[in-house]
Amino acid sequence: MASKPTRRAAIKNIVAGAAGLGAVGATSSFTLEGMQHNKADLKGNINHSVCRWCYNDLSVDQLCAAAKNIGIKGIDLVGLKDWPTLKKYGLDSPMCNGAEINLTDGFNDPQFHATLLKNYSEMIPLVAKAGYKNLICFSGSRRGMSDETGWDNCVKGLKPLLALAEKHKVVLVMELLNSKINHKDYQCDRTSWGAELAKRLGSEHFKLLYDIYHMQIDEGDIIRNINEYHPYIAHYHTGGVPGRHEIDDTQEIYYPAVMRAIKATGFKGYVAQEFVPAQTDKIASLKNAVQICDI
Repeated sequence: MASKPTRRAAIKNIVAGAAGLGAVGATSSFTLEGMQHNKADLKGNINHSVCRWCYNDLSVDQLCAAAKNIGIKGIDLVGLKDWPTLKKYGLDSPMCNGAEINLTDGFNDPQFHATLLKNYSEMIPLVAKAGYKNLICFSGSRRGMSDETGWDNCVKGLKPLLALAEKHKVVLVMELLNSKINHKDYQCDRTSWGAELAKRLGSEHFKLLYDIYHMQIDEGDIIRNINEYHPYIAHYHTGGVPGRHEIDDTQEIYYPAVMRAIKATGFKGYVAQEFVPAQTDKIASLKNAVQICDI
């Protein structure tokens, strides 16, 4: 059986400057019908995006065309070289990447601070020049360190970048990932942990990426945590639990209620679909997910 795509592999390829993705071939699981779905009438209460790595069978051009047809406004986690393609389609890049080392070597470990300082110092102005706002970052693996040590190290690593981020009106956004299934030993694996780091940094240029899939696995209590911690949240990702597939009634999260809770906080950012489609018509799955979240 072929291995499933993963975020870890996708980010590794982007950071390494992997070769461009090929067009969909005859054996692709993306159907012609999927590319021709009529554009949905969306309510405008949620700004919809989609994560590029979940659709690696499509070229960036093809994903942009499909997203535009559905009514999606942005593509998450697209590398610097593909930003011109997004602009060609009038799409945003709501969550930029490319400055991180990987998901395990992050700001909680001082041995990576020099590299991260260089990477983010170079990327922040590029994000701003392109007209984008959010740049993803990661805590990294715990490696036996306490919460307190992790917070202290993250503060030391991130603080030197916040003045530059403020100057360029860029927000560094740390993703919450589960440490139970997908990212063993990841430190920023609870909303409260990320919120405490945000409090210590005390800057509007550091926020959290609340991944609903990951936080359902590690802590549950999704709506209460969104209500409590929404001032620290800049962005949301979706995914069906278990398995990170479609967000329909095959999984356990009731996404319309979650979206209503997000809307009620006054959130004006993006919600990005980050599930790996299990259905044959993957673009139909994407359209359906957008409609589920379009409250």
